[in-house]
Amino acid sequence: MYENFSDEKLAEMANAGDQSAESALIERYMETARAKASLYYMLGADSEDVIQEGMVGLFQAIRHYSPERGASFRTFADLCINRRILTAVKGASRLKNSPLNNSVSFDFPIDTDSERTIGDLLPAGDASDPELRLINGDIKRLIINDEKGLFSALERSVIRGLAEGRDYRHIAEELGRTPKSIDNAIQRIRKKLSLFFEE
Repeated sequence: MYENFSDEKLAEMANAGDQSAESALIERYMETARAKASLYYMLGADSEDVIQEGMVGLFQAIRHYSPERGASFRTFADLCINRRILTAVKGASRLKNSPLNNSVSFDFPIDTDSERTIGDLLPAGDASDPELRLINGDIKRLIINDEKGLFSALERSVIRGLAEGRDYRHIAEELGRTPKSIDNAIQRIRKKLSLFFEE
């Protein structure tokens, strides 16, 4: 239906809200965006990223085209696509982006013969901070040993179960209690710890 319309007419219709006219223009100029994108290399990106930038330029051309400026839609679209791609290429090569452009993913394999990654070699969580390990160890001992007498016998059993990695359903089975009673005990433990650490 739109094959016989000029680019300028389709742009006018697209700006008036005609989605089909916009789609027809995109279809006409998609190859132009691809061809222009193939001429450029964007640091830290692949060819599809450059094509996407070209497509954004095409959308901008459709949105901002005005025949009163005296240029054909083709000329304006070429200009918008080129500008968008060049802006993206220049932006990617700026020094402020160099940490991103020169970085290596933690998921990158150590070598071709191994499935281990760089991330596998890095310490996780508190393991790399001795001060945090000491503080967390002290807190854990305080809670498990219940040196301050904060917890009931049931609550101490629940704490031990949690410290050993069991969930409240397994703890309930071991202690012959309902999961709800264990859940309530966990809520009381949290409340007591919150009050204790506020002091």
